[in-house]
Amino acid sequence: QLQLVESGGGLVQPGGSLRLSCAASGFTFSNYAMRWYRQAPGKERELVADISNGSGRTNYADSVKGRFTISRDNSKNTVYLQMNTLKPEDTAVYYCNTVYRARGYYGQGTQVTVSS
Repeated sequence: QLQLVESGGGLVQPGGSLRLSCAASGFTFSNYAMRWYRQAPGKERELVADISNGSGRTNYADSVKGRFTISRDNSKNTVYLQMNTLKPEDTAVYYCNTVYRARGYYGQGTQVTVSS
C-alpha cells in the first residue's frame, strides 16, 4: 500500500537549517507531484511547497520563498525540503503529500521547532 514516511525534523535555533526527507513507497513515485504541508498548533494545515513530476517545476508559499527548497530524487523515491534561515513562525508539524487515484495521502509528519 502507499506509504509516506517523513524524517529530519528537530529543534533548531532561529537562523538555522534543517533538511526534511520523505520516503515514498507503494506507487510509481516519478509519475506523481509531491507536496510539503505544515500545521502549527491552532492553525490550519498550509501548503508550503510542491514539485511536479517530469520537469520538476516547483512552487512555494510566499512565507518560505527564498528560504526553502523542495527537490526530489526519483531513483530513491524521496522528496526533500531544505529549510534555511528558519524562523520561530516556521514551527509546525511538516507532512509530505501526494494525490494518488484522486485521494490525498499524508505521512505521519515530523516536528520542526525553531526556538532559542
